Amino acid sequence: MAAVGAEERRAAACESLARTSFDLLVIGGGVIGAAVAAHAARAGLAVALVDAGDFGSGTSSASSKLVHGGLRYLRLGDVRLVREAHHERRILASAVAPHLVHRLPFLLPLYRDGPFRPAFVQSGILVYSTLARSRLNWLVGPDRAGRLVPSLRLDGLRSCALYADAWTNDARLCLENVLAAAGAGATVLNRAEVLSLRRVDGTVCGAEVAVDGDVVDVRARVTVNAAGPWVDAVRRLEDARAGTSVRLSKGAHVLVPGGTDWSAALTVPQDDVRVTFAVPWYGLLLLGTTDTDYDGDPAELSVEPSDVTQILEEGGKALRTPIVEPSAVRASFAGLRVLPLGERGTATARRETVFSVGPGGMLSVAGGKLTTYRRIAIEALERVRGPLGLGRIDARPFALPGASGEARLAAELDPEVEAHLRHLYGSRAGDVVARAAEDPSLLERLHPDGPDIAAQAVFAHEHEWAETVEDVLRRRTTVALRGLADERAVARVERLLGA
Repeated sequence: MAAVGAEERRAAACESLARTSFDLLVIGGGVIGAAVAAHAARAGLAVALVDAGDFGSGTSSASSKLVHGGLRYLRLGDVRLVREAHHERRILASAVAPHLVHRLPFLLPLYRDGPFRPAFVQSGILVYSTLARSRLNWLVGPDRAGRLVPSLRLDGLRSCALYADAWTNDARLCLENVLAAAGAGATVLNRAEVLSLRRVDGTVCGAEVAVDGDVVDVRARVTVNAAGPWVDAVRRLEDARAGTSVRLSKGAHVLVPGGTDWSAALTVPQDDVRVTFAVPWYGLLLLGTTDTDYDGDPAELSVEPSDVTQILEEGGKALRTPIVEPSAVRASFAGLRVLPLGERGTATARRETVFSVGPGGMLSVAGGKLTTYRRIAIEALERVRGPLGLGRIDARPFALPGASGEARLAAELDPEVEAHLRHLYGSRAGDVVARAAEDPSLLERLHPDGPDIAAQAVFAHEHEWAETVEDVLRRRTTVALRGLADERAVARVERLLGA
């Protein structure tokens, strides 16, 4: 069953890229690029957003899935970043994407052989919680900690610091910013690779973009490079002599069974600066992350056996077996952090955003935190406000698609499936299952052990630019990260996409 209309919409987007004189071209459809496009389109600008791969297929779908203030950044003295992150976390959870961003208590276990003492941590948690405007800022004993996190290793445990942050589905959060951009009139297209930059009198004014075997001439008054780990590759299209502006850090994660009976997540100290996490995520535990220099091709990033070993060993500092046994791993993924240049190790490097302007006037933006993506996008637009002719940038938060209103589901669904759809799509959940009135088979699960259903694959292709099985299973649904992308699920999605 091939979805109807997706090919026509893609062709229309290609035609729009070729015929429109845009105010702004954004290169890179990660969360920052998507947010730049969304805010610019809402300001009334003619905007084009292109990505060489799928939207969010890089760092924006491979984070630790946390919307948080960054407790360890407080330890590094970056109070401003922590304050900004907490402010953005509250906005995301209350106004921008409350269906996708959910508050969650965190425990930081303090062991006798650990790097921190309770009094020191309690004072830090007090400052952190004050910045967060949270009342969770105390120490809890082993008994209560064990009730909150039943898998917690209790031997040698002094106490646990308790505080609050939030978790999210990063791929869906990115995609909803793309949807917001398109809904405001932007032309958006994935699998549209920038081959070269257009110039008029030395000024960058768009790009030559490869789309489905053709080369499209995209004209734009201003170009923003938000290509994430590929930011320098795009910069060198403007200036072949451009040096390196950022460095990359690899962050690997694994998912294991567990967490269904947890009432909190874990922040596990590894030394006096670095921490790792164990976060309940869709009925599994997300463990990680690593933090190591990466100087290879971003497209060749992969999770190595040594990454898995490290994650499980570090998780074992606070978790009991069998959770941290190699046989427990269901899925894994890795992403690249984009960091400022510097001599400090990646674990202690400041999570600052790097802005630069090339000789042709192209603005490049990279780095920062998922939590503060909205602020980064607004700052990027502020830096090109003059050439765009904008009087001011409206920084007020707006609800992403699905964030407001109540979903009306005509179909009768399994409660687990319904709750899952309401979380992923918010008020758009009814749209996802609308076609099931004609074809009840669309309510069938893509895998019997997960809540994602066939209707999501069709909806992803028709309305969310999904072109491949991986687009659907890894970034539009949760099938792959649950470890459920087996031959049967893959074959089912292939049929649904008409592949």
